[in-house]
Amino acid sequence: MVKKAVRFLSLPFNRKLLYTEAYLNLARARILKSMPFHKVAKGLGVQAIETAADSNTNPTAIKDVATAIRIMSKHTIWESACLVQAIAAMKMLERRGIESTIYLGTAKDEKQNMVAHAWLRSGPYYVTGAKGMNSFTVVGMFAKILDKKVQH
Repeated sequence: MVKKAVRFLSLPFNRKLLYTEAYLNLARARILKSMPFHKVAKGLGVQAIETAADSNTNPTAIKDVATAIRIMSKHTIWESACLVQAIAAMKMLERRGIESTIYLGTAKDEKQNMVAHAWLRSGPYYVTGAKGMNSFTVVGMFAKILDKKVQH
């Protein structure tokens, strides 16, 4: 625990801010996950459409968000699985003026039980949940479409 704290403190200031932002967005997303989904869905974007897969994006910012979410989700004291990660990353990208789409999928596991997965795509990049996504059938999607005049 001490080694991790020392490692965090040795990071450049902008990286500390990014990781702190990721942690706080994971906390917010976890709270949202505990709410009825129909209430949360309103904030996820436009239902049943996708953002452009070939859009002119900021790959550096997308990679930074993906890395921060992946790393910080391992250090939360709460469950930060796929849906929590996707919602948190979407919020971070939105703050940077970058559009994204959350996909919700279902499949059956080896015991024929229904399982769910969520992943986030921005432009041609999969930000969260790419591992295993091809095993799931998309049952829902939400596109976060931003006003191009508003850049944070």
